[in-house]
Order: sequence, then C-alpha cells, then structure tokens
Amino acid sequence: MHIKLKRFAEQLLFASNILIAFLFLFEDKLVIPAWLQTIGRMHPMILHFPIVILLIAMLMEFFRFKTENAINIFYRNFLQNLLLIGALFAAVTVIMGLFLSREEGYSGNTLFWHKWTGAGIFFIASFIYWIRNSSWYKAPVAKISSVLVVVALILTGHYGASLTHGENFVFEPIDAQREMAMVPLEKAIVFNDVIKPVLEQKCVSCHNPDKLKGELSLTDPQSILKGGKSGKLYIPGNPGMSLLLQRLHLPVDDKKHMPPTGKTQLTANEISLLSLWVKQNSGFNKKVIDLPPNDSLRILATAKLKPATSSEEPYDFDAADEETVKKLNNDYRTVAPLATESPALSVNIYNRSAFNVKQLDELDKVRKQIVSLNLNKMPVNDGELKSIARFENLRKLDLNFTDITGKGLKELTGLKHLQSLTLSGTKVNFKDLQSQIAAFKKLKTVSVWDTEISLAEVSLLQKSNKNITFIGGFKDDGKEPLKLNPPQIKNGSTIFAQTAPLLLKHPIKGVDIRYTTDGTEPDSLKSPLFDNKTILKESMTIKAKAFKPGWFGSDLATFDFFKCTFKPDSVNLLLPLNRVHQAEGAKTFFDNKLGAIGANNPAWANNWAAVKDNDMALVSEFKTPVTISSVGMHYMIEEDTGIFPPDVVEIWGGPNMKQLKLLAKVKPASPAKGDKPVLKSLEGKFKPERISYLKIVAKPVGQLPEWHRNKGKKALLLVDEMFIN
Repeated sequence: MHIKLKRFAEQLLFASNILIAFLFLFEDKLVIPAWLQTIGRMHPMILHFPIVILLIAMLMEFFRFKTENAINIFYRNFLQNLLLIGALFAAVTVIMGLFLSREEGYSGNTLFWHKWTGAGIFFIASFIYWIRNSSWYKAPVAKISSVLVVVALILTGHYGASLTHGENFVFEPIDAQREMAMVPLEKAIVFNDVIKPVLEQKCVSCHNPDKLKGELSLTDPQSILKGGKSGKLYIPGNPGMSLLLQRLHLPVDDKKHMPPTGKTQLTANEISLLSLWVKQNSGFNKKVIDLPPNDSLRILATAKLKPATSSEEPYDFDAADEETVKKLNNDYRTVAPLATESPALSVNIYNRSAFNVKQLDELDKVRKQIVSLNLNKMPVNDGELKSIARFENLRKLDLNFTDITGKGLKELTGLKHLQSLTLSGTKVNFKDLQSQIAAFKKLKTVSVWDTEISLAEVSLLQKSNKNITFIGGFKDDGKEPLKLNPPQIKNGSTIFAQTAPLLLKHPIKGVDIRYTTDGTEPDSLKSPLFDNKTILKESMTIKAKAFKPGWFGSDLATFDFFKCTFKPDSVNLLLPLNRVHQAEGAKTFFDNKLGAIGANNPAWANNWAAVKDNDMALVSEFKTPVTISSVGMHYMIEEDTGIFPPDVVEIWGGPNMKQLKLLAKVKPASPAKGDKPVLKSLEGKFKPERISYLKIVAKPVGQLPEWHRNKGKKALLLVDEMFIN
C-alpha cells in the first residue's frame, strides 16, 4: 500500500474509533434522518467484507511468528494492510448497524449482544493493528488476540442471524420435525403443535421481542392476542376480517403481503390451517382430538403431525434420462426426482404471467415418470386439463387457485393413480364435483376450501365417499355481508407545524372512506369522499368510516390532528416529574410523540410525563422572539385509576424571566363516575403576544372527589404533548 494512502487509512481508523465510541456513548439520543436510514439498511450488504477479510487476517496473524513467516517481508506487509482494511470495513459496518438499529422493530437482548460483539470486533482489530509491532507483542498474545476476534465474529454472526431469521434458524427444521414426531396425536394441542410451528417457521423471524416489526410479536399467545401497530391480528370466528389472513392473501408483490417478498411463503395447506384455526375459534388450549373426526382442521392437523415415512411406493416405470430432465428445468419450471434413487419425478411450475400450455406439452418425454404436478395459482383452464391428463402416473395434482371449473374435472378421470387433488380457490361447485368424484378410484384427499362448496355440502360429499377425505374451510361467499374494519391513518405523526396532508388507508381494496371535520359521524352518501387531496391547516378531529357494496360499514375511526407552529429552542422543568412516568423529561412535551391508552401499548409507558405531589411547571425559551396567541396541552383521563385532567393550567409569557405576565388560565372539565378512559386536549387562547420565554404551570387535582374509591387522595396528571399556536 502506498505510504500516503496508508497514513490516510490509519488516520481514518483512529477517527473511526473516536466516532464509534461517541455514537455508542450517546446512542439513546440519536435521531436518524431518512438519508442515513438508507445508509443503515446497507449494513447486511457490507458486513460480509469485514468477516472474510478479518478471518483471513486473523488466520495469518495466528501464524505470524513462525520463522518462515516472520522473515517474509511480503507476508508481513500483506498481513498489516489486510488487517487495516478489515478494521476499516468493520468500522463502516458498525456505524451502518447502529443507524439500522435505531429504526422501529429492533430491540431486546439479541440486538444488544449483536451490537456489542460487533463493536468488540472493531475495537479489538484496531487495538491489534496499533500494538502489533510493540516489543512485548509476541506469539502467545498474537494467538490469543486472533482467537478473540474469530470468536467475536462467530458470536456476532450468530446473533445477527437470530435477528434476521429468528432463534435457532440453522437447526430449526430438524428440531421442529423431531418435536412434531415426538408429540402423540392424543396429546397434541392445535395451537402449540400445529399452528405455532407454522408461525415460527414463516413469521417469527421478523415478529419477536428482539425484532418487533410493526410492533407485533408472534412468540406467545398474549402477544398474538395483543396484535401490533395495525391493530388486532385476528378476529376469532371471522377470517375474512382478520388482518392475519388479509395480509397472507394479498398479491405477493404487494408491499403489505406477508411474509414479504424474498421470505419463504406459506403453503396452501399452511394458509388453510390458519384460516380454519381462526374460523373455528380454536384458541390456544384445544386438543386436536377434541375436534370432530371429520373436521377439516383435525384432518389437516393430523396429517401434519404424522411422522414422515421412509418407505416409498414402488413404481412400475424406469427412471427418465438425467440429461433430458436437466434440459427441462428453466426459470419457470423445476423437474426433480421425488426422492433419492427414485424414478418418480416432481414438477413445479411458477410465474403466472409467463405460463402457457407448452410448458406442460414439453414434458411429454418424461410424462410416465411424473407423479406430482404443482400448478398452484397458474392460469390453467378446463381446456388445458387434457394436457395434464396425459401424465398417466400422477399421484398428486395441485390446482389450487387456478381457473378451472367442476365441468373440466371429467378430463382427469383417466388418472387411475391419482391420490391427492387440491381444488381450493377454484370455481368448482358441489354439483359438478359430486357427479365426477366417483370416477377417481384411488383418490384419498380432496381440498375444496375457499370454493363455492359450503361446509354442509362438504359433509354430504364425505358421507357418500367414505374412502375420500374432503378438506373444506373458510370461504367468503358473499351471502352474509361482513363488517369492514375501520380506516387507518398513514401519517407518520398527527402533529404538524404549518400544513399536513390527510392520509387515510384501508387494507381491503375498493373501499370508500368517508370522513368529516365538524364532529359529526360520516355517512355513506353525503360525507366527503377521501381522495388524498385534503390538506390540514388547523388542529382538528377527523372522523372516518369505510364503506363497500356488499359489506357492512365499518365502526367509526377518530383521529386527532394538532398544529404546533413553534417549537422552543430549550425546555426546562422547574419541578420534578413523578418517578414512575418520566418519559423523556422536559423534551417529552415537544417531541411530536403522542401517548396512548392501555398498559399493553408501548406508547403508554414511554410517552407520558406525570406529576402528583407537585405542579407540572416548565419554562421554554425562544432565541428569536415569536408571536403566540394560543397554547394547548394533550392529557389522559382514566377515572378508575385516579388519572384526572389538570385542575387548572396557567400560561405565562414575556421578553425575559423577570417580566412574565399571565396570558391565560384554563380550567378543564372533570370526569364523572364511570367515564371511560379517554385522551383529551385543552387550549388557552389570548391576544397575540411577542415573547422570548413561555412558562406553563399545570396543577394536578389535589383531592379526588367523594364518589371516587380513592376519595381524598391526590390525582395523577399525565401529559404527553403541548402545542404552541
């Protein structure tokens, strides 16, 4: 490495140590702007460089003092440059990781250890680089240092993988299969042994206490019942209105589809299991054997719990030519042996937009060997079933969510070995299936959930076809209108300085959102239709409801928007806050973060500042004088627990602390016995006044009223935000 470049790199390494130490020291105060968030998200792209470089460098450092290496000038120089480059890449990775960790959804012990082991790699590597030429730095120290860095690399990678993919990601499939096989059917719990493994394999990697995406954890029943930022995860007995199923059924390229693009998707059977679990309100404690013998959920659960058998069905055909099979594989089709040393082939076809019947016709050379064909979500129609019927040895055929109808099934009756047929999400009806099903002599299971076939008709099919198991389940047939869930808000914050767009959304497509700004409840005809063009200029309450033909209108959603034109340059508390509710101290009142009601909501604990034994008194300073005419305050009322509004609020202002005058005095209404918990705001208006200092004093209620169960005691005052003009 050129001497000037090397010196620059060393200076950069020294500066990186200071910067990273500073960032860790003041990590809790970091506010990451959008452009730095983008840099932070490059952390997974860069981290591989320091891992590889430092592993090679530490291996060379371990053997550095061997005689042949110690006298090798190239070895010494190359190792020193490699260590310098690796340490610099580690610095970049640590900084990016710190930025990424400040985003929503990252917390917990796993993040803590990933962060500190990663930082440890950087600091140890930097330390080795600076002291490796010292006289006391001998072979034992070099070996110990190298081992420390390698151990830290392994631990950091382990914790990083746990954050990204969930705990025990590497061995989870083996452990899950072992645990499933160990659970006897008579002891199996529907949730613990059937539903939970699906969530753990496909969902928990992003929804756990250490990586709380959308403020949603799926690791335990309590967290599942609580839901996340978008609301309740599921509504027992109503899969159509449950957010869990809505997100699963969105198009894969939709940004709200779960799991997101790039993650392993749920299979049709797994989605069916979740749908049935929600539909039947099976909860968390019901045993599999407590379900009726012909119940669809029991049938699917039983099949999932059965240990895999190693014995393979004997086939009366020879294996296909390997070169031919290899040529049939492309970007939209995979052709592979069903098992090792098996002549049977399994075919999967992907990409709906690229599908055509030629992809089936091209398989003619191996049609005898194909025993499993997966056409899930392909635009297959009745006419193309003739091509499928040529695969004479088919045992398993997946036609879920294709365009076929029941009339086309007659083309498949010649498949004399067919054992499993999945027709979920198709236009198959009871009449057509009933007339064709007897022709399938070896059929064992038929999946018909989310079709026109009702559960009662599934029972009729089951009674007349004893040897076939019919799997039915959730179907939104439109016969009984469902109720829409309320509209949701897309604004990052409901507090704004000058103007803000009104941004509302709904998870179901084609929904009309009607809203009002005058306090009245919106209706489906006369109220304004939300169109993404409304601009908010003043504090106001938005009331909104969702409507769609064939559905019941949603419950009312209420959103409070607050205008805060000015933010003080500094805020200081004159009296202490309650030790339990400190929030962010004086910064709490102007941080644009509103609190929430309910102890299960993180915003309840994090965003409220409280007083009880003294006044809530603070002074704000404006370095440049401002003209103000109103001051507002947002507070909580929870009558039952003794959280009351302020008894009185005084607003003082002036050019300096010695010339403050009373601008307004506000006394809000007190709650009545039995009032529900609510969030409210008050506003003190006055003649425009030019000020540099603003003093706000909110006095808590000194004695709870006679009717209160804690009568005579002091009330607790909770405030999360204040608004100026």
